[in-house]
Amino acid sequence: MARLGRPREFDRDKALEKAMNLFWKQGYEATTLAELQKAMGGITAPSFYAAFGSKEKLFREAVALYNQVEGTPMIKVLSEGTTARASIESWLRAAAESFCRPDKPRGCLVVLSAVNCMPGNQEIAHFMCDQRSNREKFLRQRLRRGVVEGDLKKGTDINSLASFYSTLVDGLALRANDGASRKTLIAIVERAMAAWDK
Repeated sequence: MARLGRPREFDRDKALEKAMNLFWKQGYEATTLAELQKAMGGITAPSFYAAFGSKEKLFREAVALYNQVEGTPMIKVLSEGTTARASIESWLRAAAESFCRPDKPRGCLVVLSAVNCMPGNQEIAHFMCDQRSNREKFLRQRLRRGVVEGDLKKGTDINSLASFYSTLVDGLALRANDGASRKTLIAIVERAMAAWDK
């Protein structure tokens, strides 16, 4: 049976990437449908809804893309260090570098895009809270591995250590968004790693 209607006049993958960058730069609530349509190549509202369903569904797809493009390399860095300390330090340094790239929005989409949401957007706020907790889960896994491999003492409070370094990354993202330099972020990382050794 022949397909009715005109084919989509835009590249869905490219449009999604542009939407991701806009959400990353402006946040979920501050980004309007009109801004999204313009950023995604000037697509019409019917084309937008046909391709993505709604702003919320688009945002969830954008977060999934962000996790794939930005998050997966960070998890890889976290898993590659020969010790838990080396892994955490490499991960923090990679985050500091990532948050200050000149070709991308500053900071971290997962940290900054949906905090203090209005009541109508609480589902998005909870969704992003879950996204942030995933990062802490990966940290705990790496720290547990450190205990098993013997470079962390048995009895190390893995939960508080993971929370500390996860919170530090949140702070790095916020400072980067506020304009802090890469040098400043790296200095923060070095100070945090000095605390590890005490």
